[in-house]
Amino acid sequence: MSLGVAEVAKIAHLARLAIRAEAAPAYARNLSAILELVEQMNAVDTTGVAPMAHPLDMAQRLRPDVVAESSQRDRFQAIAPHVEAGLYLVPKVID
Repeated sequence: MSLGVAEVAKIAHLARLAIRAEAAPAYARNLSAILELVEQMNAVDTTGVAPMAHPLDMAQRLRPDVVAESSQRDRFQAIAPHVEAGLYLVPKVID
């Protein structure tokens, strides 16, 4: 499938993208190449091929869930302008 400059302009408008007129032919070539690749992939017979979520059938190694930092709440609240009962007090912004 080959796209022309007019189709690229329409796609750019629909996607709310601003492209320069002199760049439109390059976009048309690149998008046409992508669509041709998709057509090639669609032409491949995949009957009998099981879909997969990941190419490797392995579980991910997870790091241990440990606390990496100590609580610095008291330190931060000590330098805050207004604190009450462990909460930061801020000016009212909505009436």
